[in-house]
Amino acid sequence: MNQKPIIHMENICKKFSHVRALHKANFFAFPGEVTAIVGDNGSGKSTLIKLLCGALRPDSGRIIIDGREYSYLSPRQAIMEGITTVYQDLSLDNRRDCTGNIFLGRELTKCGFWLDRPSMIRETQRLLNELNIKIQDVTVPVGYLSGGQRQGIAIARALLKKSRIIIFDEPTASMGPAETARIMAIIRSLKEQGITVIMISHNLFQIFDVADRISIMKSGRCIGSVPAKDSSPQKINDMILAKGETGCTDE
Repeated sequence: MNQKPIIHMENICKKFSHVRALHKANFFAFPGEVTAIVGDNGSGKSTLIKLLCGALRPDSGRIIIDGREYSYLSPRQAIMEGITTVYQDLSLDNRRDCTGNIFLGRELTKCGFWLDRPSMIRETQRLLNELNIKIQDVTVPVGYLSGGQRQGIAIARALLKKSRIIIFDEPTASMGPAETARIMAIIRSLKEQGITVIMISHNLFQIFDVADRISIMKSGRCIGSVPAKDSSPQKINDMILAKGETGCTDE
């Protein structure tokens, strides 16, 4: 592949007390692609993405974002690089409405200090229409919305931040088939916009519905990175369950 990765994590190590979460882990993602990260519980998936968004610092290794090298990313640096993580709990304020959540910390004002709520509502509706998220009344507190609608609010917030890399942690957890299909459609639309998507999921069939590349984590290492078109859910499952390591095909 001639295209250079937009993300390259090299020889990443991270320990929590005596627990080795990552050991010389390598990961890469290409611009405008959907890269899935799979593996059993405790394989290092969540630790890896927390290093990318600045929530954790690696003990060693390097992180290269679009050619810029870091020993670690601070939350501010991650934001400046256009990286946003949509966590499984979505980090929404259930008491605020759609607009309040999307613009939280980025409120529009007029005359220097008055909230420009009409403009924020219009932009909220534009973003939700762009994502094909149907919410009848954007002034309703998000605690009353469905799981898929809430996920849509979190994604709209990432788009408002002009994110170019969006990381999803189990984006369809606890959703029904219809809402799951809508979220998968949104992920495909993000790819069509040129946004790089990284997603953690245990559902291999969902992954093969949207992913271009699949990285397999095991015991804190990447043991394989394969194009989805060259593999299958059964092959990936076999790699996850196999004893020992199969060797990481990093390039």
